[in-house]
Amino acid sequence: MTASAADPFVHPALFYRDQETYLAGTVPFIGAGLSAGEPVAVAVPAARLGLLRNALGGRADQVRLIDMEEAGRNPGRIIPGVLRAFADAHPGKRVRIIGEPIWAARDQDEYPACVQHEALINHAFTGQRATILCPYDTSALDERVIADAYATHPVLIEDSAERASDGYAPDRVIADYNRPLPHAPGAAAFSFDAERLPDVRRFATDRAAALGLPRERTDDLALAVAELTTNSVLHGGGTGTLRIWAADGRIVCEVADRGHLADPLAGRRPARPGQPGGRGLLLVNHVSDLVRLHATEEGTTVRIHLTRRRP
Repeated sequence: MTASAADPFVHPALFYRDQETYLAGTVPFIGAGLSAGEPVAVAVPAARLGLLRNALGGRADQVRLIDMEEAGRNPGRIIPGVLRAFADAHPGKRVRIIGEPIWAARDQDEYPACVQHEALINHAFTGQRATILCPYDTSALDERVIADAYATHPVLIEDSAERASDGYAPDRVIADYNRPLPHAPGAAAFSFDAERLPDVRRFATDRAAALGLPRERTDDLALAVAELTTNSVLHGGGTGTLRIWAADGRIVCEVADRGHLADPLAGRRPARPGQPGGRGLLLVNHVSDLVRLHATEEGTTVRIHLTRRRP
């Protein structure tokens, strides 16, 4: 895991199959960072977090420990809210991070956002002095996930052996998972323009409340809908269509318009101090439990998921 003169960023995948191989790949990585004086963060699911805390013993207090099931529930939050937040808090220093955004309990709606996140890390950290190690449980994840890990990580580690990935192609992954979102039969729809912005926002919150979304979550929905519908009017051709429905314990709301979102990192960059705009999708990612996006030259659809109760 050696940085090059051209790019100091290092992004390996760690393949493990049990607790022993997990600890063998992560604990020395953490220890090497601490010995080198590098700030170290670990963002992994809660069970793995407890395992590492016990293995590190007294050194655990020197590591920033983050529950990825909470902080990374929405994969769109991980780059700005976890990885860049930690790196930016240590300017001038090389940072070392373990980030495990994909685990077996992730569902079919979440996975595409997870793998796009892994691919986008390579763009978000180009030129940054950082090493981000991403563990993958080969005993629990299916072959598609492992194949995608080859494509999103330039370096692979298994049984302490390191090799270059011959399938590394993050831009292909980003494009492959930019797929039309499944149609939702029975969704309530509302078409809007600038004059109907207050109406579409009220429609969304009233419908969400009728579907069982509690007040504290309805406030999150209202904020996300305000950002998305305003973007449609300003940047999406002046009109759009909002659809909302309930599915699998979540309220799902999408906004489709004729805008073209060309930047795959939109909504995943931390806002700079004093930045006047560009915070809309960042805010949507912050308040949502999942954000899915499909963008073409003809239009963009942003779909948000909110659980009926905060986890």
